Amino acid sequence: MSIFHRQEEKRYLARLSTTLSETKEDLSHRILQVLGTKKSRITEKQIDALEEVLLTSDIGIETTLNVIQKVREQSGGQRFITSFELKRALREELLRILKFPDGDQSPKGSPHVVLVVGVNGVGKTSTVAKLAHRFMKDGRSVLISASDTFRAAAIEQLQIWAERVDCQLIKQGMGADPAAVLFDALVASRARGIEVLIVDTAGRLHNNNNLMMELEKMERVAAREVDGAPHETLLVLDATTGQNGLVQAMRFASVVSVSGIVITKLDGSAKGGIVVAIAEKLRLPIHFVGVGEGVDDLIPFSPESFVDAMLFED
Repeated sequence: MSIFHRQEEKRYLARLSTTLSETKEDLSHRILQVLGTKKSRITEKQIDALEEVLLTSDIGIETTLNVIQKVREQSGGQRFITSFELKRALREELLRILKFPDGDQSPKGSPHVVLVVGVNGVGKTSTVAKLAHRFMKDGRSVLISASDTFRAAAIEQLQIWAERVDCQLIKQGMGADPAAVLFDALVASRARGIEVLIVDTAGRLHNNNNLMMELEKMERVAAREVDGAPHETLLVLDATTGQNGLVQAMRFASVVSVSGIVITKLDGSAKGGIVVAIAEKLRLPIHFVGVGEGVDDLIPFSPESFVDAMLFED
């Protein structure tokens, strides 16, 4: 689904590099500290230190073990390994995890229904509006469904965001059936010839079974009204939560058919490695990352740019 405007490509790496500065400080610089610049065979003590650096960077145990195995292979015999060589090996492993085949980005229904889910406080509502803004920049007509009816503040917040990005909104009052709001939005979308319907949902706790069942009901309503809907279900995760974000993702994926991930608050975290852990554990693509509060601060995820920004100096 990723919408990548050409004018963003030149500044993409620079923005990510700034965003991931804390992660880089925690990973790239520590790798250099362990290996130094001396061109000699890496010692067992250094390998142990490297393993600790990788484990504490939130990239996950499996990724760490794979990288360490490659380091042992490369540093065996008469070979030496430098900091740069290690980062290259790490880059190869991270790209293996993060790269997915490019899918068809065209709308797949009338309307193309995008369900946005996630727990409270991850930036889900603002993500909905920023997604709408991206679609509209791409020339598509968009409608937002305010299906988070558990909090009046959530509806008001989405109304403000919708006005900010100049997007149509369907809403009811607090306490309304979220699936009924979605139904109204689907009917309105067909009547108005809307191409993309983005659905905001309540900030469901990943351990609340009743709210998860409500989410399943919304899926059924969407599927009944539009063939193949929801065509995408995006899970919004907060980068600052680290490994807890992985627990959330696994729980959501066990209940609904999550098709992709949006990582928010990447600009305020030293835990950029969690992006890798999530992609590896769930085998789900990362579609977007949030790098600020502006309407244009939700940017498409590029595995190559992300990894290079995290590992290498400018």
